[in-house]
Amino acid sequence: MATRDVEDIFADILERAKALDPASTRKWFEKLTLLHLDGGSLAIGCPDEATVQFLQDKCKSSFTRAAQQITGHLVAVDFSVIAGQAGDSSRSGARPSLRLHPDYTFDSFVVGPSNRLAHASCVAVSQSPGNTYNPLFVYGSSGLGKTHLLHAVCFEAQRRLENAVIQFLSCEDFVNRFIRAIEEGNLAGFQSQFRTVDVLVIDDVQFLREREHSQEEFFHTFNALYNNGKQIILSADSAPGRIPSLEERLISRFNWGLVTRIDPPSYETRVAIVQKKAHLRGLSISDEIAGYIARKVQANIRELEGALTSIYAVATTTGRPIDLELARKAMDGQIEASVRHISITDIIEVVTSHFDVRLADLQSKKRSQSITEPRQICMYLARNLTRHSLGEIGGHLGGRDHTTVMHACNKINQAQDADPKMSELLRELTKQITQAGQS
Repeated sequence: MATRDVEDIFADILERAKALDPASTRKWFEKLTLLHLDGGSLAIGCPDEATVQFLQDKCKSSFTRAAQQITGHLVAVDFSVIAGQAGDSSRSGARPSLRLHPDYTFDSFVVGPSNRLAHASCVAVSQSPGNTYNPLFVYGSSGLGKTHLLHAVCFEAQRRLENAVIQFLSCEDFVNRFIRAIEEGNLAGFQSQFRTVDVLVIDDVQFLREREHSQEEFFHTFNALYNNGKQIILSADSAPGRIPSLEERLISRFNWGLVTRIDPPSYETRVAIVQKKAHLRGLSISDEIAGYIARKVQANIRELEGALTSIYAVATTTGRPIDLELARKAMDGQIEASVRHISITDIIEVVTSHFDVRLADLQSKKRSQSITEPRQICMYLARNLTRHSLGEIGGHLGGRDHTTVMHACNKINQAQDADPKMSELLRELTKQITQAGQS
């Protein structure tokens, strides 16, 4: 097979992969290179480790399907960093443990009045870890950019301090690793892993609530790092003093450095975010369309991304250019109709039917995985498909408070980011709920 033929096939595979999974399509797909295509094997070169991780986690299925559809053969797809690139994981022992999202950099973060201090603080910390604001505590509602900033700090610190040891993980992961270390009798190894780093970044630290032993361990980890001048960065959905069941000594330490809040973005900031997100996906949209999206979606940046995904999907399937009429059609189907007609009862009926559980189970105090996951999915879908408050949603599901609902939404957001099957499940449930709400 001639080289030109192979390159053409690879180009076709890229285009097909984009069509199969619009939500994960990115402009930087253009930077991917063909390393090998022969004998049922496709090797794709990537500029850095973050790109490899994104493609492995979110795109492997679509690339595999695309390769098999284009070639007509069974094809195994593999992603790897091109040798010698800046992101080559062999340059840093800490780098392979970091799972960073390639979109979440300072360059791609839109700064506005609602997040200016948080952004400036994260930039300062990334340039001089341990010397500026320590600890740095960023809080705000789900979907406002906290996780984006934490990834950006890690990217920048990694770039500036090549040999720095950085640990970035969710609080839930920290707790789970701590529990596993106790079960395996390896607490010393756990403590060595987290108390000897240069930068420790913990997302959603409110997950520590009501976990006494984990709070005790985190307290000593915090002290060890702080006393050695190491940087600590934390995020949560509320200020330290408003996290339920958090020990006073932890609240006090979280307040030692800088505590900064991210608020919902203004209309002008939302327009800029839409344009930035569109550019990352290789889309060209007018200011009129960006303004229309920004007026329709007001509180959550993830919903702005969802609107762009819907618009891109409609444009791809219909072959039409992206104009205001197409944007209205895509968004009216996804957002307005669902919000106008869907009730929490619709959501509960679809979810309980899918998981074969009873409403009484969801409203109970049961914490088994078979009950907890459907309950959290109900909360997540109610938050995104209705206009009910967090307290109202919690009231429908056993009288739970707003922090429980917020935790559930964060948990499902993380799950769908990590698992394509969860994203597909949520799309299917949303489709069923929308149809039920419109009937």
